[in-house]
Amino acid sequence: MKVTVVGAGAVGASCAEYIAIKNFASEVVLLDIKEGYAEGKAMDLMQCASLNGFDTKITGVTNDYSKTAGSDICVITSGIPRKPGMTREELIGINAGIVKAVSTSLLEHSPNMILIVVSNPMDTMTYLAHKATGLPKNRIIGMGGALDSARFKYRLAEALEAPISDVDGMVIGGHSDTGMVPLISHATRNSIKVSEFLSEERLEQVAADTKVGGATLTKLLGTSAWYAPGAAVSGLVQAIACDQKKIYPCSTLLDGEYGLSDICIGVPVVLGRNGIEKIVDIPLSEAEKAHMQASAEGVSKTNGLLEL
Repeated sequence: MKVTVVGAGAVGASCAEYIAIKNFASEVVLLDIKEGYAEGKAMDLMQCASLNGFDTKITGVTNDYSKTAGSDICVITSGIPRKPGMTREELIGINAGIVKAVSTSLLEHSPNMILIVVSNPMDTMTYLAHKATGLPKNRIIGMGGALDSARFKYRLAEALEAPISDVDGMVIGGHSDTGMVPLISHATRNSIKVSEFLSEERLEQVAADTKVGGATLTKLLGTSAWYAPGAAVSGLVQAIACDQKKIYPCSTLLDGEYGLSDICIGVPVVLGRNGIEKIVDIPLSEAEKAHMQASAEGVSKTNGLLEL
């Protein structure tokens, strides 16, 4: 199993690290345009191998896509990160050109790849990757929902004063501060609805804190977060590589599902060796349906800024 991660910055390097530590891939190729940067990150990570007990080979390359040939799964993290006060949508001008060039270069050398898009604005970049590559819908996946759901569970556990292993929850919709739809109606603590433990007001605060989870970290750190995004990507990659049939919310191209078409947006999917193996249709409350529709309208507006 060969995995390529494009972009050796904080998110890309975290992706490579978590994938290697899980020890299910034979090789991770880390590619960056900055001379020597990916090579240095790869060397540093390989010097962790004996300490962390993994045998995955990590190779760093500078802008040489021939070294990515035959990759089973490719991840695009490249692009400019958010700065404090920026929305994900403000990154579209620069990142669209990067994602288009990277996705087509990857496809040239790995025609059978499954592609995971992390670059922001993530739903629009996932849609762009579809248009640029023409790959079938099951083989292009946007990462956002997996990360947003992890942040939702963190906030739920915090509010419940419970161990996070007791908590389950999911965020669908667009990967943006206004587009996320935390599914309070489906969230549970050890199979018991969280509404049995928390007031409506507290749950509304949990949802609000989840939606600005990325912005909160960007304000604290001065740039985008990287540990949780890297861990989210590694979870998706492992589910595909190991054919786990796990359900994650991911940005996927819809064709009538959830009443939406010709849009990439976060919905629950089953991930296995073929990528997205099934889109899972779950019941939504009337409020959640309305939020999902508003989220889709926001994503479509951002898509309209693309030069396809």
